[in-house]
Amino acid sequence: MQGDPVHQGVYGPFTITASDRREVLGYRLSLLVAALAQLALLAQWHWLGTERLWPWLLPLAGGLGLALRWIHIYLRPLHRALQAFWLLGCTGLVALALQAGPGAMAATLEADGRWVWAIGPLFAALAGIGFKEFFCFQRPEAIGVTLLLPAALLGHLSGLLAPELVGRLFALEAGLLVLLCLRKFPMPAAADVGDKSVFAYLETQRQSAAA
Repeated sequence: MQGDPVHQGVYGPFTITASDRREVLGYRLSLLVAALAQLALLAQWHWLGTERLWPWLLPLAGGLGLALRWIHIYLRPLHRALQAFWLLGCTGLVALALQAGPGAMAATLEADGRWVWAIGPLFAALAGIGFKEFFCFQRPEAIGVTLLLPAALLGHLSGLLAPELVGRLFALEAGLLVLLCLRKFPMPAAADVGDKSVFAYLETQRQSAAA
């Protein structure tokens, strides 16, 4: 029986195990769920108005949270920061739902840009994933996600961009995110796992520093 493939890392050889492959699949599927939920939310917002959009927020936030659970990032503080942004953004969504009611969340956000401060960290976490994907794989759609999300949010918050332009930026970002997700599935799992010898080295350094 053939064993797990062995790769040569910076600090020594490592293997991509079945557990690694499950984590990578979980990451890719979770990010795809978040991407499709975002696209569906924006489509419904455009074609049917602002009512009853909240169900799409559940797979969007849930998929993003699971993607951040399974993503492989060498720098643990950066990983923890993205998870903290996700948690802050989810807290902001709950606050918005309590304040405006689930059915009026989108209308309230559209009318009062200050709510961007509350929910913005959720999308900052998503932009962070886009940056990680661009840094690792140089995919143009990844840098599109990274730049368009903050541009749309800050444009709405500041009032410098017309609502129609904000909507177009979000729609373009959502389409690029779906494209990014779909292009990841043919990639080998090792691409998303990264160099496990680096993870092992950094963990050894942290343990030495804590001793």
